[in-house]
Amino acid sequence: MQAVRCFSIEGREIRVYDALLQAQEIRSLTTAFEGGAFTRSEYARPETAVFRHWALNIPLETAAQLPVYQPTLAAAGEFAGHSNYKIYRCYCNHAAYGDMLFTHTDCLPGKRELTALWFIAPEWNVEWGGETLFFNSAMDAEMAVSPRPGRLVVFDGTLTHVGRPPNRICYAPRYTLAFKLEPKP
Repeated sequence: MQAVRCFSIEGREIRVYDALLQAQEIRSLTTAFEGGAFTRSEYARPETAVFRHWALNIPLETAAQLPVYQPTLAAAGEFAGHSNYKIYRCYCNHAAYGDMLFTHTDCLPGKRELTALWFIAPEWNVEWGGETLFFNSAMDAEMAVSPRPGRLVVFDGTLTHVGRPPNRICYAPRYTLAFKLEPKP
C-alpha cells in the first residue's frame, strides 16, 4: 500500500490513498448509507453544539465486516510504520448543501490517535465542492483533500480540519466514513 500524496502540517502528517476499493464496493456502501438511520447528533466542538450534523454510528462488529476495514488497518500501519493501532469508533457523516460544519480536532494533544476518513460516493464532480480542509495552528488552510470516490485520507487526530458541505449544484449527499484509531496498549 502506497500513499498517493503525503503532506505535513507543523510535523503532523496527512496521507491520501486512492484505488483501494472496487467501484462495486463503493456503490454497495453508498446504497447501504442511503438507507441508514442517520441522526442529527454530532457536533464539532462544545461551543458549536447547537449546530448538529447527521451521523450514523456503526458498531465495531459491523465495521469489521465492511470492505474498508482491512484497508483502513493497513493504511494506519503504513502511516505509523507499525500495526499497533486499533479501531475504537466507526461512524458515517452525511453532509448536504446548506449544512453548517465547523473546524475541529478529533483528539486531544498528545493522544497519538489517527483518523481514517473514507469518501463514499460512486461519483464526484469537482464543481460539487465538499473538500476536507486542514489548518495550521494560525488557522490558515494548508491542504485540501477532494472527496474522490473511494479515497482514504489518514491523518494525525490533533490536526484542525473541517469537511465542507457540497455546493448548491450537488444533489448527492457527501458521505464520509470515519474510523478513529488509538495505539494498542
